[in-house]
Amino acid sequence: MTRSRLEAFSDAVIAIIITIMVLELRPPEGTGWADLEELSATFFAYLLSFVNLGIYWNNHHHMLQLVDRISGGILWANLHLLFWLSLFPFATAWMGEHDFARTPVILYGIVSILAANAYYILQLTIIRVQGPESKLAGAIGRDVKGKISPVLYLAGIAAAGVGTWISLSFFVLVILLWLVPDRRIESQLIP
Repeated sequence: MTRSRLEAFSDAVIAIIITIMVLELRPPEGTGWADLEELSATFFAYLLSFVNLGIYWNNHHHMLQLVDRISGGILWANLHLLFWLSLFPFATAWMGEHDFARTPVILYGIVSILAANAYYILQLTIIRVQGPESKLAGAIGRDVKGKISPVLYLAGIAAAGVGTWISLSFFVLVILLWLVPDRRIESQLIP
């Protein structure tokens, strides 16, 4: 399989995941602004997940630009990532529909940390196939952001016992950390 085919498949799956999430947004029963306000938790959960998936899509795209060859291991690692990303619509809907109740927020954190770990596994698999001197290995370096993110997700999961808004602030912090495309990889793409 070529890199472009893997990228096209991944793009399609992520687009479907986002489509599923948007289809979960239901209009309010009434026609007033107050009726719309009742959906604020659902919309915030959607926004959180949409940005999160956008970050994965963006960084996944950049990472694949540094791949020379695709192995079976890379295919499986990529499917592993897509599996965890595919659970975002479920976790998002449950969290939003229940106004960020403790258990749905914890599940959202678990899905988030497992997706982050799957991305890390994909990254390591690519480096193993491409070699320690590959462009990706050079771009990743010590991968401080990649190592901090799971810690912040764990902190968010643990904080759910104190307050789910504290949990969400940790999840938003991870998003802010990754919002700008990974410049380490961009530096390898732009001569």
